[in-house]
Order: sequence, then C-alpha cells, then structure tokens
Amino acid sequence: MSVFQAIFLGIVQGLTEFLPVSSSGHLAIFQNIFHIDTGSSVAFDVMLHVGTLFVVFLVYWKDICKLVVEAFRMLLDLFTNLKIFFSKNNTEQPKQYLRIIRTNYRKFVALVIVSTIPTGLIGYFGRKLIEDASSTLIVPGICLLITAVILYLSDRVDNCWKIPRDVSWGEGILIGIAQGFATLPGLSRSGTTISACTFCGFERKFAVKYSFILSIPAILGAAVLEIGDIVGESLTPSLIGSYVAGMIAAAVFGYISIRIVGQVVLNRKMRIFAYYCFGVGLFSIAGQFIFMK
Repeated sequence: MSVFQAIFLGIVQGLTEFLPVSSSGHLAIFQNIFHIDTGSSVAFDVMLHVGTLFVVFLVYWKDICKLVVEAFRMLLDLFTNLKIFFSKNNTEQPKQYLRIIRTNYRKFVALVIVSTIPTGLIGYFGRKLIEDASSTLIVPGICLLITAVILYLSDRVDNCWKIPRDVSWGEGILIGIAQGFATLPGLSRSGTTISACTFCGFERKFAVKYSFILSIPAILGAAVLEIGDIVGESLTPSLIGSYVAGMIAAAVFGYISIRIVGQVVLNRKMRIFAYYCFGVGLFSIAGQFIFMK
C-alpha cells in the first residue's frame, strides 16, 4: 500500500468515523472498488482508529478528565463501604454506607461501563462475521440502507430531555447492544448510537457526547485484542511511514467531521445523511455485480 492510498483511506476514516455514514462500510467499499490492498493489516486499522480516538480526547478532554476523576472517587467510596461492611459494629445504630452514584458524572461513568459490556461481548464473539462481511459489497450496502432508516427516524423523535441521572440501566444496555451491532460494515457506529440515545429520550447534545465518549473503551478494547496480530506483522520503515500518514489524515479530517456532526444532531438534520446512506447503499449493492466480477 502506497502512502497516497494510506492517506486516502485515512481521510475516509476520519470523515466517516464521526459523520453517521459508517467508516467501516466506506472503507470496505473503496478498498473493494479501487482494489486497495492493505494486506489485511491490523496495525493499519488500529492506527487509523488511534487517529480518530485522539480527536475524541481533544474535543471532550474536560469531560473525560472529570469522568476519570469520578471513576477513581467511586472506587475509593466502594473500598470505604467494604471497610465499613467488614468492620465490627458494637453499637445498635446501623452502619452508614457512602452512596456511590450521587452525581451526574458518576452516573455517566456507570452508564459507560454498562453500555460497554454488551458491546465487548458482541465484538468479541462476532469478529469472524465482521471480517467476512467486509469482503463483499452486499453487506455494507444493506447495512447502509438500515443506517439510512435509523437516521431518518431519529430526526423525527421529540421529547428528548434526559441527562445522565434520568437514564435507566436498561437503556444503557440497549445502547451498548446497538454499538455492538454497529461493528458490521455499513452500520454507522456514531449514527446508530446517537439514534439509540435519541430513541431513549436523551437530550441531543448529551446523546452526541455519550456516543463519542462511549467509543473510547470500544476502540481501546478492540486494539488490545488485536495486539497479538500486530506483533506477527512484518512492518518495513516505508510501510510504517504510510501508516503514520494515514493516522494523521484520519485525525485531521476526524476533527472536522466531529465538529460538523454535533451541529447536525442539534439542528435535527440527520436525514441529510440518511439520504446519502440510502444512495451509497444502493450503489454498493449494485457495485457487487459491476465491480466484483
């Protein structure tokens, strides 16, 4: 793979990772149509995701710092409660435990954990299916059509007001399941999770924030699972240079797209991307019979 091909795929990854049009679907389509051979490189995939992950940290660093601090405070309170539980109580008064989840940010932390569990299970057990689905244009095409329907319906949802304290644990699990299935090429991760949040009544600004911060453990977890495959790859200096160029391109264009999508969701203009996904989905399905002969 040349440096120009790596940059091209990085641009595609950056733009489509946050815009609700499916990065995996577009990468599969372009690689199949233009016959770009990445050598099934896990390292390249990971580096592209590292580029977009950097953007999430850059845009939401204040929220992420607060979430990390509250996560450690929750652990301290949990250990304190355990200490109280195992301590002897010689008085008749009941033991007073600390309330673990008592702020919006602590509820946010807990919801991210709850949503990540089903995502991780689906991603782990469905890895082979996802790899096979990326080798054809049919699956990305069908999934893009599904994405189009989801985006169109999400724009029509009213009564979106929930902030972390109002979200149920069941809703957190449902969003995690949605993110897990969005690993299929053509199902937009951001579009699926933002729409799932909207269907659950999340306030739209919080839905966007929750979707992108929820991607952090998913991407990190996937990278950890693939470390063994990366070690087995033979990487030359020129190939590493191409990968780095692709990662930088993904980060630059990812920053542009993450800024766009926030305004799109707030202004309820997701249907614009619904029309786009519908068109690309039909093109992808037709391309299976035109380009894949």
